[in-house]
Amino acid sequence: MRELTDGSTAIVRAALQAGCDFFAGYPITPASPILMMMLREMPSRGGVAIQAEDEIASLGMCIGAAMTGRRAMTASSGPGLSLFSEQIGLAVMGEVPVVIVDVQRMGPATGGATTVGQGDVQFLRWGTSGGYPVIVLAPSSVLECHSLTLRAFALAERFRCPVFLLTDKELNLTAATVEADAFEKPPPPKRRVACTPDSVYSFQPADGVPPMTHFGEHPAVRFTGSTHDERAFICKDPTTVERLNTHLAAKIEGHRDEIEMAASDLQPGARTLLVSYGITAGAMREAVRMVREAGRQVSSLTPLSLWPVPQKAIRKALAGIQRVVVAELNHGQYRREVERVVAGTAEVLGMNRVDGQMVSPNQFVEAAQ
Repeated sequence: MRELTDGSTAIVRAALQAGCDFFAGYPITPASPILMMMLREMPSRGGVAIQAEDEIASLGMCIGAAMTGRRAMTASSGPGLSLFSEQIGLAVMGEVPVVIVDVQRMGPATGGATTVGQGDVQFLRWGTSGGYPVIVLAPSSVLECHSLTLRAFALAERFRCPVFLLTDKELNLTAATVEADAFEKPPPPKRRVACTPDSVYSFQPADGVPPMTHFGEHPAVRFTGSTHDERAFICKDPTTVERLNTHLAAKIEGHRDEIEMAASDLQPGARTLLVSYGITAGAMREAVRMVREAGRQVSSLTPLSLWPVPQKAIRKALAGIQRVVVAELNHGQYRREVERVVAGTAEVLGMNRVDGQMVSPNQFVEAAQ
């Protein structure tokens, strides 16, 4: 059986399937459909959905809900993500599992509220103080909106951290025909819960992930955005501070093999590798089909985890490649990461649009010649 659906619907369906029982958001184009669907669906499922007074409050509510045992998600777009910045840092420091959906539109500022864009790639990685690593997943189809939302919740629970799902206006608002049986149906991820509050912020081993203790279950659960010891008491001891900050980085960087994701379509003898993500990757897939039907060779790679960068997949795809073309709807934000991984072994070129229009399959075909 086939059904017609869009990315927003797929995200909501997956979030509910993953056990999401708290949602807070503020209306913003093009993320508002997620808010509206959550407001409609949550009450009948025993969950809570709130239209908050602004974006800052939305993520703050999600952090509080997660610390009481709820599985929380919010959704916004570029301007809202700017307002999320301080709360994102709080979730990083407090090791809070929360899923944040960013439905990109053209910026900066109000920009093109109803115009597609992919300009938030670097902002999500560096948009809060400290520079600590984050997890950013980027679906490139309606089906991937579903599967990567499930993955986002699983990773948030696994690593006790905020996980971003980076989509875009066209992917979320455009309906596509999908095989209904293709939607994954795994059980909701389990949350590790500590028996006592003593181990809630354990720093050892550095890349370990401590279990949570929820507010209301023990009388001595603390939460702070300040540098703290393993019981969440504010601390300035250099040794403890170093252990904490090393842990916040290592629990993600030390598990890159578990987090990195990419979809590759590699052809022996190809000299050109096309790289793209999000809605732009759809045009790339069509172009690969067109090029091969014309009897030419080309390879493609779609990063599904933008952060951490899927370095192993990119390096594997470089075998025999002379030219890498990175297509995106910005001035070349992810091209910088590809250039760093390629490290001069092949020429890296950008294919960029910032006029509110999408990259076409024909542009990819021309780049593959």
